[in-house]
Amino acid sequence: MREGQSGQLEGPLEWVLYPTGETAALYSSLPAGRNLKAWLQDQYCDHDLEQCQDTLLHNAACVGDIDTLRTLLQEERFLRRINEKSVWCSGWLPCSPLRIAATAGHADCVTLLIDFGAQLELVDVKGQTPLFVATENGHLDCVQVLLKEGADPNGSPHNRSSPVYHAARVGRADILQELIRYGAEVDGDLQMAFGYPSPTLYQPLKANPLYASAANHTLSCFRLLLQAGANPDYNSWDPVCEAKLVRSSPLCLLEEVLRDGCGKEFVQLLIDFGADLSLLHSEPTFDEDSDKKVDPEALQVFREAKCLPRTLSSLCRIAVRRVIGKCRLSSISSLPVPDRIIRFLLYEQ
Repeated sequence: MREGQSGQLEGPLEWVLYPTGETAALYSSLPAGRNLKAWLQDQYCDHDLEQCQDTLLHNAACVGDIDTLRTLLQEERFLRRINEKSVWCSGWLPCSPLRIAATAGHADCVTLLIDFGAQLELVDVKGQTPLFVATENGHLDCVQVLLKEGADPNGSPHNRSSPVYHAARVGRADILQELIRYGAEVDGDLQMAFGYPSPTLYQPLKANPLYASAANHTLSCFRLLLQAGANPDYNSWDPVCEAKLVRSSPLCLLEEVLRDGCGKEFVQLLIDFGADLSLLHSEPTFDEDSDKKVDPEALQVFREAKCLPRTLSSLCRIAVRRVIGKCRLSSISSLPVPDRIIRFLLYEQ
């Protein structure tokens, strides 16, 4: 948090919402009568305080009043405000009518606003797109509308999360499937937010949707991500450099799956999709008092797989899918090969 040239405080919104230490001292020194709503208006709104008072468009989007919304958009003055970020009456977060409608789950209003020219990728002060907030609030119909209209399935790089990551974390396989269908990135698309600017550097496991689904034991999402080409060895894009790891950190996703007490189905899926078993040097163990216990059946699946060579058919499937590439896996069903081969490559048999 710092004081800008205009004398106003600048910095992430969460510092203002929950001020501590120096931030609290700075905030308490604001001119008399200053409050959070006024500060947000000064910092993030597209117009001055007087102009932002007219929030009829935003309010209609909030309550899902599509008739009022349609009537307002017939007027030029409201049409000009369709992408305006306003501090609306139902809350303090400056955002557009489309973002508000997507948050509330009003798919018909989302469609109408887009038809009238609402910007699909306009972010709020937290870097959240309408698609992200629709995903976050579990509104499948809004997600489908936004994706069909061309919304970026990966959300905004300025957000510390992504639609895929959130859907995988909370187990919304239906939303995740839609995101994947429209080409969402299924590996670690949070690396930039965590301060890793290049995909050639070590990537933290916690930034990975596969990790999120495993940590929350959402098996259906875990399977969907792997089928879509997620890297079963996600932790680096080059050979694992153990020197980069924090002490006691897992070397690979397989180790984390075992340590988190995931069931044998998670381990078997990683094996089936080509996880490198040699990355795990020793079996994870926990103290008796630990909340997380290694699933004995999952550990047994790992032991058996490590002792036996992979079948030739399994190696061929993994190799073919890697040659096809993650971005083209959805085209497997159109290959000029027998249906049995297609089902095999898609892990449907």
